[in-house]
Amino acid sequence: MRRIDKPADSKVLSKKLTYKDGGDNKKLAQALCDEQFNICAYTETYLGRADKKDIEHFNPTIKGTLDDNYENWFLVKAQWNSEKGKKWVDFQPVLYPTAHDFEQRIIYFEGNYDTANPNDLEATNLIQLLKLDDPLLADTRKRYIQRIKSTINYSGKTNQDFIDDLLVTDPDGLYFIRAIEEELNVKVNFDLLRTK
Repeated sequence: MRRIDKPADSKVLSKKLTYKDGGDNKKLAQALCDEQFNICAYTETYLGRADKKDIEHFNPTIKGTLDDNYENWFLVKAQWNSEKGKKWVDFQPVLYPTAHDFEQRIIYFEGNYDTANPNDLEATNLIQLLKLDDPLLADTRKRYIQRIKSTINYSGKTNQDFIDDLLVTDPDGLYFIRAIEEELNVKVNFDLLRTK
């Protein structure tokens, strides 16, 4: 998982979109999906047309209150949202996905996520709350990265050129963004999609 950026120029803010408990939230979900480039905030897997997507209220205790706002909303795969379920109180205190030091506190190494400091309770709790250490997800991530590396090798392109081309020509084929950036020493430049 990578740090989630909540841009100040978000359509959620500019269009004053709000979450309607039990109501129609399609515009909010689409704005979050576009902002996240169709990538699940937690698993970093592609949010396809057939995937059930949820607007996740990271802190569920403020859902439906005046404190529930854009900073608390993420678009995620429904499975991850349901597995997080009602475990919130069991994993406190917790690192917030938008924390500026997120990627220094939760590190990526060879397909896995761990805490940089074993005594960092907030980071440990986030990993457990969101199941970032899920073995099946980690295995999928490792196999995906290996396929990307093999394809780059056959392509004859530099890592950065390959990732740029893949992003422009097949954006739904590019996910596990943090793993790609760290394993290949590249930058996934989503600005390339804005110029299409």
